[in-house]
Amino acid sequence: MAFTFKQFHIDDMNCGMAVGTDSVVLGAWAQLTTAKSILDIGAGSGLLSLMAAQRSQAHITSVELDTNAAHACQHNFHNSPWANRLTLVNCSIQDFCQQTEYQGYFDHIICNPPYFEQGTQAIQSQRAMARHTDSLSFTALLDAIHVCLAPQGKASLILPMQSMARFDEILTHSQLNLIEITNLISIVGKSANRVLCVLAHKTHPQMAPKLSDITIRERSGQYTQTMVQLVQDFYLKY
Repeated sequence: MAFTFKQFHIDDMNCGMAVGTDSVVLGAWAQLTTAKSILDIGAGSGLLSLMAAQRSQAHITSVELDTNAAHACQHNFHNSPWANRLTLVNCSIQDFCQQTEYQGYFDHIICNPPYFEQGTQAIQSQRAMARHTDSLSFTALLDAIHVCLAPQGKASLILPMQSMARFDEILTHSQLNLIEITNLISIVGKSANRVLCVLAHKTHPQMAPKLSDITIRERSGQYTQTMVQLVQDFYLKY
């Protein structure tokens, strides 16, 4: 599939972070259409923020720690049709959360977080930072979401299945509940390898999260009808 926005082509070449299926699915799946304010944690090239801008009328604040990625992100925002609703902040999410005006502010938070807590670091330093939790642990991420999320807000994340046990363990000590889980299956007949999660504040008694599945490809390699319907506004062809 060739990725595009309706009126805009994203440039990811300057930050070393290619458009990936994880972010595309998260950006298309998250419940963003009625949000007035959205926070993108770890914006990278700005893909999730741009998808959020296309899907809503919200003002999107994008936080990116890496300077090179932030430059590429700002370039993409400036050249998009939604530049007036996109704000980039080049700092850590921990520093961002200390700004009182953003505490409890955002209707929706989106994040394709660093998630490999163990294993060999990627060779390319920017890719390593994006894919490992050295710069943003699960605990720090959940703390940031808790601080910045509005009382009735929601946060949407995507994680690898092998990280869910650790994530769930840390989540039990946080002030957030897991209210929705969608298992992402790469090919019909295989086990899920990614999990889409929705979090909310612990303002109500804990209930079992809503469960569902999305399968990306048929055995033939073609995209499933569910996947086509989910991302059709963002691809030139299938």
